Amino acid sequence: MEKAIERQRVLLQHLRPSLTASSLENLDSSLSVSSIPISRNLVYFLSPDLISCGPLWFRLLVKVILHASVCAAGDSSAYYRTSVFGDDVVIVAAYRTALCKSKRGGFKDTYPDDLLAPVLKALLEKTNLDPSEVGDIVVGTVLAPGSQRASECRMAAFYAGFPETVPVRTVNRQCSSGLQAVADVAAAIKAGYYDIGIGAGLESMTTNPMAWEGSVNPRVLSVKQMAQAQDCLLPMGVTSENVAHRFGVTRKEQDQAAVDSHRKAAAATAAGKFKDEIVPVNTKIVDPKTGDEKPVTISIDDGIRSNANVADLGKLKPVFKKDGTTTAGNSSQVSDGAGAVLLMKRSVAIRKGYPILGVFRTFAAVGVDPAIMGVGPAVAIPAAVKSAGLELDDIDLFEINEAFASQFVYCRKKLELDQEKINVNGGAMAIGHPLGATAKAGFSSAASNLVSPSFDWDLTCILTGARCVATLLHEMKRRGKDCRFGVISMCIGTGMGAAAVFERGDSCDELCNTRIVGANNLLSEDAR
Repeated sequence: MEKAIERQRVLLQHLRPSLTASSLENLDSSLSVSSIPISRNLVYFLSPDLISCGPLWFRLLVKVILHASVCAAGDSSAYYRTSVFGDDVVIVAAYRTALCKSKRGGFKDTYPDDLLAPVLKALLEKTNLDPSEVGDIVVGTVLAPGSQRASECRMAAFYAGFPETVPVRTVNRQCSSGLQAVADVAAAIKAGYYDIGIGAGLESMTTNPMAWEGSVNPRVLSVKQMAQAQDCLLPMGVTSENVAHRFGVTRKEQDQAAVDSHRKAAAATAAGKFKDEIVPVNTKIVDPKTGDEKPVTISIDDGIRSNANVADLGKLKPVFKKDGTTTAGNSSQVSDGAGAVLLMKRSVAIRKGYPILGVFRTFAAVGVDPAIMGVGPAVAIPAAVKSAGLELDDIDLFEINEAFASQFVYCRKKLELDQEKINVNGGAMAIGHPLGATAKAGFSSAASNLVSPSFDWDLTCILTGARCVATLLHEMKRRGKDCRFGVISMCIGTGMGAAAVFERGDSCDELCNTRIVGANNLLSEDAR
């Protein structure tokens, strides 16, 4: 307990610079374990109004006790205790465009900034938020040259109605860039840099195809100890084959997973489940033969195949390995699209009267073997769930990136997840990615042509983070009290994984789902 109290004392000193040295000394004397004047169990059930009316030392003491108690798995009352102080990071709106097939879908003639602008504008229009209050816009994006895409994102913000005072930046953690943008904004709000921010994702694979630019450093191939560095150059489809071979994921399992993804996505579309999250985009389609432009409004994902079946998928040839199992049918689609998420402090959301769609709980990024990068979610999910003080059984819904069926099936089996909880409205194999698998030359091409390699560097799911936040939180809202916690996760090119835990927006305001904790089941490891 002493360790926990000291951590909180230091934290309070950083977060509350107005505290004087003498007040901190008084706080120190009040926080000795032997002199804690009230029971921790009593604190848990004190009225927020009673706490706020107490003297400063009392309010600080209560806050320290509550924050020092690490939530045990399933002890949802700890979330309530934290939310009392209004410092949760919450999501009040999350929208996306439809995802369309690259080079031949609905956005093939749409500029990237014209994809991002509509979702940014939707956040303002649907919440009536004053755009000048936004502290930062962070956009996850990968393929475009950094300075070019940064300029396009800044332009999109102006299109959407943001004033010049609102800054914009991009972030690139490859496949998890969209989720990383959301996590970065949540962290900045938590740190007190600003109270309101936007995390977004953008990729136009029509405009920016996947290709290695320039030459590869010869060093990576000349030193035997650089095997893992070499594996960073592996096409993602090859890593998919590695996962299938190493962990025994069969072709039938992969094709069935793809069929299930299309079936669920088709059913969700038919039921109108995506209408709450998709922002219609007014754009144009250009006839490649005549050059004629036709105005269109795109509001439906155009890669979903409702008639997909195992028999037809079984006829497709593998594309990365002659005797392999990864095909165009059981891989994610190459797509164009954008998404955006509006985050803010809970106290700000309450003051403005916004309904809370979800609460950002934790985020974790991990490293794995680049040769089997698809296993990333199997490592990242337990890390994020543990950080939230939960167990896998406490999670009601999972949105796991379907970069390839091989890695999706492996992660599902490895974590022993209930299939009824995973990608309930379909995943990337049906809905698509703004990045996905290609079937061009692999690592051998790079080895034989170091000066100017022509292979495509396969990546996945840059937008998936932002898209999944919208899909997950809207589905959790529909399910209500039957769904409290949700997880988003994806694998990452070059061997990483990322995951984040979210809580349904209105669930942490009630104690009705609190799990009974035994008298000796201390909430803080420091108290043992």
